[in-house]
Amino acid sequence: MIISASRRSDIPAFYGEWFVHRLLAGEVLVRNPMQPKQVSRILLSPDVVDAIVFWTKNPANFLSCLPTIDSLGYAYYFLFTLTPYNAVLEPGVADKQLMIEVFKRLSRLIGPEKVVWRYDPVIFSDLYTPAWHAASFRQFAEKLSGYTERSIISFFDDYRKVRTRMRNFGCIMPDQAVMEEIAGMFAEAAYRNGIALCTCSEDIDLTHLGIMHSRCIDSDLVESITGRQLTAKKKDSRQRKACGCIESRDIGRYNTCTHGCLYCYAVSSHIKACVARQNCDPCSPLLCDALKGDETITVPGT
Repeated sequence: MIISASRRSDIPAFYGEWFVHRLLAGEVLVRNPMQPKQVSRILLSPDVVDAIVFWTKNPANFLSCLPTIDSLGYAYYFLFTLTPYNAVLEPGVADKQLMIEVFKRLSRLIGPEKVVWRYDPVIFSDLYTPAWHAASFRQFAEKLSGYTERSIISFFDDYRKVRTRMRNFGCIMPDQAVMEEIAGMFAEAAYRNGIALCTCSEDIDLTHLGIMHSRCIDSDLVESITGRQLTAKKKDSRQRKACGCIESRDIGRYNTCTHGCLYCYAVSSHIKACVARQNCDPCSPLLCDALKGDETITVPGT
């Protein structure tokens, strides 16, 4: 089983203490976001967890947790999102130059193959032009050269739930020609710096540019890290059609990340997220939540 930590929240940035408590407890409870009275008990012992995939924009405070995770025998890798946007789009994300240094530090600790750089989402506007993105991506690639082996890009998706937050931004949805143009510039910069470039959840075929479709939850990478062959490699049916990720169990909760990114689909209200984080009990089996007593708790797969 693969544990995703998490598409729904930035656990390394904000909830490292809670996460370590869950590993030590050997289980975590996850409330179904669509059916709140349904709760899954997910076992976390190393003998059932093949690997953990961490999604983050700032793992600085989480680095101190890695020795404990290592001592418990877990395999893992990081999907580290690093974009050049300013505080208008990403008000709660730390300074990008500082994050580059954190990226390098993490890579030195666990190895560049275990730190995947996500340049996601690629957003176009009058300010964020293809030329601006090309220059920004090239600068990042040069600084991250030797510290990562793979970069994953994804173009902005016009989710209904984020339109209100983005309505004053002047977002421009690119056509295929623009996407191919920018992807080609990204590919050249990545190649020059020893980084393989892939896409995430994109229908567009960019293989003629040397850009493959990627899987953020990647069986090949897990097998490479662990040295073991996975028995289950099925596509995760809970994700979008264009998503190639294998099956995983996400242990996060929506409306708990306080980075405040305007384009984020996982947070409907920044206020809700801030309140949830403030009230988080690091010893609770649920992230930023507690059992109310009327839930049905099941163990997936049993």
